[in-house]
Amino acid sequence: MKEFDYIIIGGGCAGLSLAYELNINKKLEKKTLAIIEIREKYKRDKTWSFWKVISHNFEDCVIKSWNNFTINSHYGSHEMVNKQYPYQTIDSGLFYKKVIDNLKKNQNIQFLKDINQLNTKNSFIFNSIAPNQIHEPKLWQHFKGIEIETQKNIFDDEIFNLMDFNCEQRNNVHFFYTLPFAKNKALVETTWLSKINDKNLYDYDEQLEKYIKETLKIKNYKIKYEEEGAIPLFYPINKIEQNKINIGSAGCMTRISTGYTFLNIQEHSKYITENIEMIKKAKIYHIGKKYEFLDKIFLNVLRRHPDKMPKIFFDMFNGSSEAVIKFLSNKSNFFEDLKVIFKMPKMLFIKNIF
Repeated sequence: MKEFDYIIIGGGCAGLSLAYELNINKKLEKKTLAIIEIREKYKRDKTWSFWKVISHNFEDCVIKSWNNFTINSHYGSHEMVNKQYPYQTIDSGLFYKKVIDNLKKNQNIQFLKDINQLNTKNSFIFNSIAPNQIHEPKLWQHFKGIEIETQKNIFDDEIFNLMDFNCEQRNNVHFFYTLPFAKNKALVETTWLSKINDKNLYDYDEQLEKYIKETLKIKNYKIKYEEEGAIPLFYPINKIEQNKINIGSAGCMTRISTGYTFLNIQEHSKYITENIEMIKKAKIYHIGKKYEFLDKIFLNVLRRHPDKMPKIFFDMFNGSSEAVIKFLSNKSNFFEDLKVIFKMPKMLFIKNIF
């Protein structure tokens, strides 16, 4: 049976980001790596978006950046500007091509479909496959997005809509999200924060059609691309095991209050690469204990008071956007944390600490 120094289980965003980081930093010139991935071909299957609060390796995979965004609810509308931290969207198809083209140049890296082909006794394993917890009665961010193209120039592609709560809530938290890539092209997404087993919320196609026609006032359009997914808003089981580190969502790199993962994966990949020679003794990487604590309180409020969430999100973005963006991206300092916290309904959050 074949043996490798390192094994990455799962060739998605986390697995490929780590392999790419190791390779470009020449950590695989004398070491071997196996990437376990069952898919035959890579194609665009996801859209990753985030505020660029740190540099990353994939600027050439960014299909659009914005400095302006809006938040809409029946309380009103905020139009925000942030020049320092642009909001970026990455096309997963471009990401996959860039990474795989790079990895194929190194003969020490192999893609395999089955880990049972390998002798793993002396290997260090990086696992990106989270336990199957799809039936967990906990909160999830589940969504469907479609990229539409119109005949006429309809969109203002200099501004995107982060959240539009002017839609049915159905005793949960629901908003639409619109990313205009061009004046005649945009990704429109329906997003729910709810328990995932509520089938009443899964009429995604009807929700999207109604929103596009009634709110965006677009009657004629072509659907060019579709994506659907679910992000757990809780931490997966992450056991400490010898010779194994969990990465990606499996390694708690998803911010559970927001679902943001991409930049956390990049930072974790850099941390592993910097410590790869002594990886067995490296400390476990965390997004930040304070964010774990605050996110759990936030999700307690969301779970118990979904009707209050549109107002809470609306108030959060009232004023300067910089503190909120840094808070949501795990980069805020103590004073910026306080700016965000003071915008929250204090008694409600204090009660949910306990």
